[in-house]
Amino acid sequence: MKKSFLFPILLFLLAAVSVNAQKKYSVYAVGFYNQENLFDTCHDAGKNDRDFLPNGSYRWNGLKYTHKLRNMAKVLADMGTDVLKEVGCAVIGLSEVENSKVLDALIAQEPLRARGYKYVHIEGPDVRGIDCALLYNPALFKVEEAKLLPYVPGESMDAGFKTRGFLTVSGEMAADPVTFIVCHWPSRASGPAYREHAALQVKSIKDSILKVNPDMKVLVMGDMNDDPTNKSMKDVLGAKPDVKKVKDGDMYNPWYNVFVKNGTGTLTYQGSWNLFDQIVMTPNLVNADGKKDFTTLKYWKNQIFRRDYLMNTEGRYKGTPKRTHAGGIWLDGYSDHLPVVVYLVKEQQ
Repeated sequence: MKKSFLFPILLFLLAAVSVNAQKKYSVYAVGFYNQENLFDTCHDAGKNDRDFLPNGSYRWNGLKYTHKLRNMAKVLADMGTDVLKEVGCAVIGLSEVENSKVLDALIAQEPLRARGYKYVHIEGPDVRGIDCALLYNPALFKVEEAKLLPYVPGESMDAGFKTRGFLTVSGEMAADPVTFIVCHWPSRASGPAYREHAALQVKSIKDSILKVNPDMKVLVMGDMNDDPTNKSMKDVLGAKPDVKKVKDGDMYNPWYNVFVKNGTGTLTYQGSWNLFDQIVMTPNLVNADGKKDFTTLKYWKNQIFRRDYLMNTEGRYKGTPKRTHAGGIWLDGYSDHLPVVVYLVKEQQ
């Protein structure tokens, strides 16, 4: 089993890490993908999911639901295969999933079923009924603890505000302790203070985890509804764009320069790109001092995952992600967001 999943990197990786050619490396892909309203066709009591019922505004029926499952499974199975062709991602964070029922249906779709993915999901308080979840390959990541930490509004905020919590999953990857915090921060309609408060809470969660175990490698992932340049990410969470400037208490954000220098992102609004979907990491996942130490898991590279089938190729939305609906028309698409992937590397012992 081990040989099937641990991908040896020889000359391919040596261009990135100047090490002895006799060494071998294992690569692990970690992804995130906003599922854009992965609802079933049934009403969940207490949730405002009526748009996604057969008589709702989207006329959400069995045909559309089964197509949505098939489409999302295809993308999830493809993520990470640019490097790990037969394996794909070890872990994928998800947002905008309705319940465990849709997750059961999702992982039963081929080719996800062949990968043997399992999931972590804890029902949250969001009024629309959308939650975060974590898919994982149990051969590559062992779950040890999972909890949903609630979003708690600040003193000056609406005390009744309910939104997605912070799904926190700890376990072991490549014999290293790793924690994933999967997020879907409040929408832009809520105002920046609500997302900055989310960042403050995530920072507190991350700091508490590291206080208990300084060796824990923490990755915060999700749809932040903010760009890497916004205050919530850059200042409050402390997600820095320069590895050399990442200090204790900070995080490293490899998406900052993708957004600023390359001018691209994961979703569009009024003709411009935003990069809301991010995976950031604690300092112990990067070699900030210039060393090439891969005796523990370390960040290698990142990508916005693009495939031609994910994009509109004609019409007014040409060049943008092909979503499920647009302008009231069912496009049989995927999501209004593109997935993101980071690759982690560890020297084989």
